[in-house]
Amino acid sequence: MLRKTFLVAALPVLIAVGCSSPSLDDVTVWVDPFIGTKAHGHTFPGATTPFGMVQLSPDNGTSGWDWCSGYHWSDSVIAGFSHTHLSGTGIGDMCDILFLPSMHEFTLELPDSTASLAKINRSLFSHEAEQARPGYYAVALANGVNAELTVTPRTGIQRYTAVDSGTMYVLVDLGFAINWDRPAACSLRWDGSALSGMRVSQGWAERQYQYFWSLFSRKPVSVMMLNAGTLAGDMAVSGKNIAAILAFDMQQEDELLIRTGISAVDEAGAAGNLEAETEGWDFNDAAAAAGQAWQKRLNVIRAESSDSSVMKVFYTALYHSMIAPSLYCDNDGRYRGTDGEVHRTEGFTNYSVFSLWDTYRAAHPLFTITAPGLVPDFINTMLTIRDQQGKLPVWSLVGNETNCMIGYHAVPVLADAVHKRISGFDYGRALDAAIHSASLDFRGIDHYRSYGYIPSELENESVSKTMEYAIDDWCISQMAGDLGHADVAGEFLLRSQNYRNLFDTTILFVRGRMSDGSWRPGYDPLYSHHTRSDFTEGNGWQYTWLVPHDVEGLISLFGSRKLFLERLDSLFNVNEEVRDENASPDISGLIGQYAHGNEPSHHIAYLFSMAGEPEKTETTVRRIMEEMYTDGRDGLCGNEDCGQMSAWYLFSAMGFYPVNPADGRFILGSPALERAQISLPEGKIFTVVAENNSATRRNVSDVFLNGRKLDRNYITYEEIMSGGELRFLMK
Repeated sequence: MLRKTFLVAALPVLIAVGCSSPSLDDVTVWVDPFIGTKAHGHTFPGATTPFGMVQLSPDNGTSGWDWCSGYHWSDSVIAGFSHTHLSGTGIGDMCDILFLPSMHEFTLELPDSTASLAKINRSLFSHEAEQARPGYYAVALANGVNAELTVTPRTGIQRYTAVDSGTMYVLVDLGFAINWDRPAACSLRWDGSALSGMRVSQGWAERQYQYFWSLFSRKPVSVMMLNAGTLAGDMAVSGKNIAAILAFDMQQEDELLIRTGISAVDEAGAAGNLEAETEGWDFNDAAAAAGQAWQKRLNVIRAESSDSSVMKVFYTALYHSMIAPSLYCDNDGRYRGTDGEVHRTEGFTNYSVFSLWDTYRAAHPLFTITAPGLVPDFINTMLTIRDQQGKLPVWSLVGNETNCMIGYHAVPVLADAVHKRISGFDYGRALDAAIHSASLDFRGIDHYRSYGYIPSELENESVSKTMEYAIDDWCISQMAGDLGHADVAGEFLLRSQNYRNLFDTTILFVRGRMSDGSWRPGYDPLYSHHTRSDFTEGNGWQYTWLVPHDVEGLISLFGSRKLFLERLDSLFNVNEEVRDENASPDISGLIGQYAHGNEPSHHIAYLFSMAGEPEKTETTVRRIMEEMYTDGRDGLCGNEDCGQMSAWYLFSAMGFYPVNPADGRFILGSPALERAQISLPEGKIFTVVAENNSATRRNVSDVFLNGRKLDRNYITYEEIMSGGELRFLMK
């Protein structure tokens, strides 16, 4: 019987994993998964593969906004290691199937029936005894276990080393929950060789299914099943707060390995994933394979800079850009759809975690360059989601539609792929789905169609929704035009001008408007309320510029290019105050009222160039890169948001950015790198060179494309994908 005590041992020294040393060509050495784990980056440090289904990472067991990924650098305890995590989101969920090892007996006394055994048995740890690199994480727990984690796409592999001889206890806690997530129905079963089970939880994802199948390299001397801390009399248990404790006899430095397959379908799927992707018990080989998978993906861009911090920021950003969307189907093609039913993929691989309000802006355009082979899978997933739930995804999370944020932003992703002639999906089906999204009576879209804007008294966040819908409508217009539907193109081009109806030419801001046409009274461009406002996570200063699809039209509303530039300059120089005590915490990374920590601002610095002042774009984007991105643990100025924050840096560091995310043009800026070589399909290479680049030489005198001087401020997708050289002469 286990004693009901919790003992803390002296912190041991972490034993380094026995993997081979990296070569000079190994770009993974520049990646630091701890960047963004402090402040408000909301990233996790654990092990995953590129776009993989498993994210095996430590959980502190602390609830709070800065623990959305399960882990925050400020914490000093670990409740265990779970198999699913979100990267950089503003809402916490997942953290499924948690394991906690210890060389000390666990206390079973719960303060109430809903309390988690893992939380009350958390172990102290030190950051000095913690390591992370792509595909690998390790920590020395104060409870006497050195823990190491690695992964395959659908499985997690753990290695626990005993610091001293004794009994190692492994707690598997399905009742563990933090932030929004709560278990709804769970089951556990020990069959003598495998531990398996199911965890159904409710949270941000309304009904999330996670099955698992675990094998152990040693035979346990005992297995206990627990329900709300009470010993169950059988080797199978079900309930909302269940756990298992397995005990193993260990000598000093003995190792216990655990291999776990997961599935959203059933236990057989989890077992099948485990069998297909792992065999044997060589942890080092598995960790090396995960590292090699990252090396292959990250090697798509060979970056060069004399500044090591720039290299770390760049490759960590590239790493973070390749965590989501995440694989969401079993090895046999089965997956759980948004209709709750089990489906099998036909001709594509299914994915999930589409943070589209964030990622449509730059992350998805980046994928068309860095991962073009995955773009058809992402789009076919979106089109299949539309079939299952009746509309394109808004914010898709593990077989659930969260309806988080605003806009119908699957549309720019579809339109961009059609415009770039990416094959592998049905263009007609994509256009039909896009038009359908714009025709729904949902979140003020009906008012938007009726009034040409969303009246403030009829819908919350009315201005932001109008602005975002106008962007999506322009994308539908372009897609329809590309596919020869001139009438549809004309209709949606007209709708894309609806942003004009909220621009007050007397004050030069967008603002809320009532259904009778009058302006909403009491306007303050500095005001932002997190839940009750005309704006979504922003204010009038930030949203006035959200017209990436019609910059010339926006300039015309100011009355002159000169006035437009003056007001744009003011954005970066006015008071950084955001008024209201309940303003969104997402409004971060401020330079004046420019908020780089949130996505609606991301294109703004490039508007200087589009209005005729490229030098200000060059100076400003370099300032943003230097101030808002560092190689410290707090190196992100806001939520990483599933790759969008990183995508902005990656594009900007190479010297160009997709202001309009779906027109195939990239506005030139000022590269932070001295050289970048992008590997493209068919063996082509696109190289960016910045001659005489330095922290003090950040402006551009001339730009040459394949030896010819450019007389425009952009390059095109076709020019990049054809291969060649873009050369900046810095001054």
